Amino acid sequence: MGPGFRGDMIAALKFVHIAALSVWCAGLVGLPLLLARHAPNGDQIDFARLRVVTHQSYVRLITPAAVIAIAVGTALIFMRSVFVPWMFVKLVMVGVLVIIHAWVGHITLQMGEQQGDYIPPAAMPLVGMSLVAMLAILVLVLGKPLVETWPGPTWLLEPRDQSLPVGEVPM
Repeated sequence: MGPGFRGDMIAALKFVHIAALSVWCAGLVGLPLLLARHAPNGDQIDFARLRVVTHQSYVRLITPAAVIAIAVGTALIFMRSVFVPWMFVKLVMVGVLVIIHAWVGHITLQMGEQQGDYIPPAAMPLVGMSLVAMLAILVLVLGKPLVETWPGPTWLLEPRDQSLPVGEVPM
């Protein structure tokens, strides 16, 4: 394996990461819009069709894409040694997307379990939160801003004079 192999591997992983992110983000925008189409007093055929589409999309497409995007993104962080402040802010925004993903999954489950008894929340707040988090991630990744001032507690920046629970720090 030559020196170009590592670069090729990183490029391939970036492609997989971006492809999985595209599917995941599209799902976080599209699925709330589909869920909002559930009519509590609609007929059974329309409910069943929409239920199958939303459930299967969430379980077989959007969730696997999220897992792949996060797993490959984590691998890229370690392969590229990107341990800089903007990356940690980006990871917080990814956490926001994960929370929205779980919330959409909860709504999907409630819609299927309680036909007619559950009215889904409006789609626009979910879509809006998703888009804000996605835009923040995009700005952080493309801009790589210098985050010099730490907005959190200062004790998080101080060494605690304790050894790590692992034998060697990954490089």
